[in-house]
Amino acid sequence: MKYFLTLLTVVLLSAFTLPDNGSIHSFKVKSIEGGTIDFSKFKGKKILVVNTASKCGYTPQYEALQKVYDEYKDKLVIVGFPANNFGGQEPGSDGEIQEFCKARFGVKFPLASKVSVKGEDMAPIYQWLTSKAKNGVLDAEIKWNFNKFLLDENGKMIAYFPSKVTPDSEEILKYVK
Repeated sequence: MKYFLTLLTVVLLSAFTLPDNGSIHSFKVKSIEGGTIDFSKFKGKKILVVNTASKCGYTPQYEALQKVYDEYKDKLVIVGFPANNFGGQEPGSDGEIQEFCKARFGVKFPLASKVSVKGEDMAPIYQWLTSKAKNGVLDAEIKWNFNKFLLDENGKMIAYFPSKVTPDSEEILKYVK
């Protein structure tokens, strides 16, 4: 009986306690430069996660992302995730994407290696970002490039913004200022 109760407790706890529930800080992803982006290193700063693409109508948002990053880098980090999920708008290799971002927009904020942000091959970090069951706050569906997730200093979800909300909009900056 004692064994059964212990087993039942473990099963119930595992059903209601998700290991990554509530914090993005448990994630490490491959950097576009080949190293690792360790989200635990961003503790104490807000984080803006954006799925990006080089050949999209929203691509000029890279400029606003860099401007916001420069202005608030003491309290905000931006992490871009190039993805080719929408209309083949990010066809390049990591090296080509990195060169484009630096040459065209002077991007200095961290960029992850190209990932999938939807579908069966969705990157684990995007599974967490888009699932209330995992992040504890909201469900979201990535419908196009340049969707944005804002997380607080403890790595907890604050808000989700669709493509049309620019990085330098008051809608986002009110959380950062």
